[in-house]
Amino acid sequence: MKSKRKKWFFVLAGFLSLVTVALLSLALEKQPSEDTVAVVDGSVITQKDFDREMSRVRQQLLNMGKHLTNSQIPDIKKEVLENLVNRELLYKESQSKGIKVDEAKVNEQIITLKKQFPSEDQFKSALMNMNISEAGMKAQIRRMFSIQQFIDTYIAHKATVSDEEPKVFYESHPNLFKQPEQARASHILIKFEPQADKSKKAEARNKIEKIKLRIQKGEDFSALAKEFSQCPSSAKGGDLGYFSRGQMVKPFEEAAFTLMPGDMSDIVETRFGYHLIKAVDKKPESIIGFKDVKDKIQQYIRQQKVQKEVSVYVRKLKEKAKVERFLTKDS
Repeated sequence: MKSKRKKWFFVLAGFLSLVTVALLSLALEKQPSEDTVAVVDGSVITQKDFDREMSRVRQQLLNMGKHLTNSQIPDIKKEVLENLVNRELLYKESQSKGIKVDEAKVNEQIITLKKQFPSEDQFKSALMNMNISEAGMKAQIRRMFSIQQFIDTYIAHKATVSDEEPKVFYESHPNLFKQPEQARASHILIKFEPQADKSKKAEARNKIEKIKLRIQKGEDFSALAKEFSQCPSSAKGGDLGYFSRGQMVKPFEEAAFTLMPGDMSDIVETRFGYHLIKAVDKKPESIIGFKDVKDKIQQYIRQQKVQKEVSVYVRKLKEKAKVERFLTKDS
C-alpha cells in the first residue's frame, strides 16, 4: 500500500534500471537520415533515441507528481536533446582518454536487473517492449559506466567540500530535516476486488469479523496475521513498519494515526479490502540531528559541485565539437 531537478542530473541518473528507464538504442557512427534529431561529430542521435529519452523524462516527472503542460513541452524537448548531445560528447571523451569498463561490472549489473523480474521470460519481454536486445542493453550500461568512470577520474576531483559547508547547509535549510509524525502499525487484510458484488464483499466482511472476534478473545494478532492476512506483510505478522501521513490510503491512515499504541481498530474498508489495524508505536514530529545527516549533506553538496564541473567541461567540448541539431516542433 505503501528534488530540485537539476539539468545535469539527467546526464547519468536512472540509466541502470529497466523498470524506470527507457534505455537508449545504439546510435554510434550512423549515417544521417530523415529521423535524425542531432549529429555529434559524426555520431547520430535518432528520433527513436529522442523519443525514448522523452518517455523516460515524462515518467520521471510523473513519479514526482508533475504533469507536463503543453507550454512546458518545447523547453523540455530542448533540454532532453541537449542532454543526449552532452552524453554523446562525454562518451566520446571517455573513449579518447582510453577508459575501459570492467566487463564483470557490466555482467553484475545485468544480473541485478534480471533479479527485478519474476522470471527470465518477463525480463526478455521487458527488453522486447523497449525494442532492445540484451546485448544492446549491455552496450548501453557499458557506455554509461564509461562516462561515469571518466567523470570520476578526470572531473570529480575538482569538487571539494569544506568542513564548514555541510553545517552551513543544514542551518540554512531547516525544513529539509524535519521528520514528520510517524506511526508504526500491523494489519490483517482480507481482500475483495474493487468491482466485487455484495455477496463477495459480505463474504470478506464475515471472514474478518471472525478474525476480529478471535483477537478480542485473546488470540495473538501477529499469529492470526500470518495465518489469514492477504498482504505480503503477513510474513512479518502484519508489520508495516513506520510510515508518515500521505503514504497510506486515507481511511487506513486516519485509523492508524488515531489509535494509541497497543490499540486495535474496528474494521476499516479501503480499495484493497477490509483491514484490522493494530497500532504499535508513534513518533512525534522531530528534527533530524546534524550528526545523523552530515555525511549525506556532504555527499549532496559534492554531487552538486561535480555536476557543475561537468557542465563547464561539456561547454568546452561543445566549443570544439561539430554539433548539428534537427529537432522540429513536431519531433
